[in-house]
Amino acid sequence: MRVIRRSRWAWWTAVAVAAVTLAGCGLGGAEDSGAPGPAVSGGEVKGKVSLQTWALKPKFTAYMEGVIAGFEKKHPGVEVEWLDQPGEGYSEKVLSQSAGGTLPDVVNLPPDFALPLVKQNLLLDVAGSDPSASSDYVKGGLDAYRFPGHDGTFGYPWYLNTDVNYWNAELLTRYGLDPKKPPASLDQLVTAARTVKARSGGRTYLMSRKPNLMDLANAGVPVMSADGRSFTFNTPEAAAVLDTYRAAFKEGLLPKDVLTETYAGNTKLFASGTAAWTTAGANYITSLAVDNPTLAPKVVSSPAMGTPPLYVQGLSIPRSTKNPTAALALARWVTNAANQAAFAHETSIFPSTTASAADPFFSKSDGTNAADAKVAAFRSLAAARVLEPVQANDAVKTVINQQISLAVSGQTSSQEALDTAVARANQLIKD
Repeated sequence: MRVIRRSRWAWWTAVAVAAVTLAGCGLGGAEDSGAPGPAVSGGEVKGKVSLQTWALKPKFTAYMEGVIAGFEKKHPGVEVEWLDQPGEGYSEKVLSQSAGGTLPDVVNLPPDFALPLVKQNLLLDVAGSDPSASSDYVKGGLDAYRFPGHDGTFGYPWYLNTDVNYWNAELLTRYGLDPKKPPASLDQLVTAARTVKARSGGRTYLMSRKPNLMDLANAGVPVMSADGRSFTFNTPEAAAVLDTYRAAFKEGLLPKDVLTETYAGNTKLFASGTAAWTTAGANYITSLAVDNPTLAPKVVSSPAMGTPPLYVQGLSIPRSTKNPTAALALARWVTNAANQAAFAHETSIFPSTTASAADPFFSKSDGTNAADAKVAAFRSLAAARVLEPVQANDAVKTVINQQISLAVSGQTSSQEALDTAVARANQLIKD
């Protein structure tokens, strides 16, 4: 199961909240929201239809088989072929399938994987075919599948996620900070990091990662032009963010190896007790309880600083499908409120349907710190948006991160690093 840490997206606020309790819905009996269904279909859902997912076997085999069995029961004339691809090399697999004309009828595509196919006019506009989609899915989820310069919505949002802050309450208390009032901005974080360094004798860090493109977006920097054709993040505001990190690095508030290939990552430093702050998804405390059961009870969470990042997965329909009626109905079925809620009960993701907003499983804590984090993440989705544009592929991010490292280390000015990063990134997406 892949939760891509990029997607674009906005909010969850303008969502009509249907008072539907989803917990406990059986998969086989799951129903659609009552919406009229895909307009393009116009006919009976029948025949063969293929569905491709990404790394769901074997952990979620039973779940997916239940979802598919429910669909086939609802539509006796349809037969679903389920294909699940390995996690590694999935984007290359999709591109190979599209080049060979062998894309399945319904394909799990995160927005950045969908974009190359949209540019080739290979995906259906699902919202155009299914007008009820705009009211049944959160706006941000649908926005993630709308791309500048392309008219349409090229996927049903499936499952969502975001990050929250995690703090080592024991360390914060030991060094004179209040874990109930953790830093809520970059400036507050730097100030608190200075306190932690001084009182720990430099043995503990609060800041333990270098900035990235999402930090610039979170500072209000326009990362891309409105038409999505060029990066624009080389602004004085972005330079100020890098200057702040550079000063913190020079002051010894970040680990020395944070700019090197030996850097372990802030979640690992947090789990080892070297760092007192990290960011992660909603289930981090649950996984930490396995890796470090002594630390897990000492962790408290808080909402992400600034605008929470939004991560999204979705299902797209290739224009080449020979059975669009069944394909749209199947994508709708897999992503309906009941099936998404059941999926979320099995793992730490959040549903993308508007009806799910009323599910107490997500919105109410049982008082444990893990549940508190889940609720904090769920509530954050109201303001979450995609902070890293789909155009920022791996090659682009490598260039950007290299220049950020040079700026933070002091080898070049922040503005010069940003200018170089923008020029090289624009050349990459132009090529």
